[in-house]
Amino acid sequence: MSIWDKWAQGINRVVTGNRRRRAIVTPIAAIIFFGIITLFVLSASPVDNWLGLPHLPEAWWRYGLATLVFLAGITIAGWTVTRFFLTRGTPVPTSPPPKLVTTGLYGYVRNPMALGGWLILEGLGLYTGSLSLIFVFAPLPLLLYALFIKAVEEKELEIRFGQEYRDYKEHVPMFIPRLRRRG
Repeated sequence: MSIWDKWAQGINRVVTGNRRRRAIVTPIAAIIFFGIITLFVLSASPVDNWLGLPHLPEAWWRYGLATLVFLAGITIAGWTVTRFFLTRGTPVPTSPPPKLVTTGLYGYVRNPMALGGWLILEGLGLYTGSLSLIFVFAPLPLLLYALFIKAVEEKELEIRFGQEYRDYKEHVPMFIPRLRRRG
């Protein structure tokens, strides 16, 4: 058994265990996640300066595009967070909804929250004009999350939901939405 399998089983024990454990672990996991993302955003400008990278030019189109991308990300992420809360869960992997969510955006893409988060970071990168935020610090969390999803989260979901999740995973893409809904 690999370390990733053990990690998936550990998360599954927290998810399916008592509420007290989830109540302790969930805020800690959320703080760590948002702390890392904040560190990435705050690191972008010093990295740009250190590498001598130019900033995007001051232009109305840059701020307009930044606003559209950011608002798209906020809308997608906000929808997913709301959907999770309505199904008595949270976006944190240690306290997810008790049932598999496959409706709405989840009918088009398995991880709309990650897609929304990436768009938020890209919007911030466009707004600040930071090339390192756009090309490194926005894609990096998505890459790390994709590795976590493949190594741990999908295994935990298969433990918890079995064939229902395997069927869903087979028909719905991970990050790039299909224009046609799962049917």
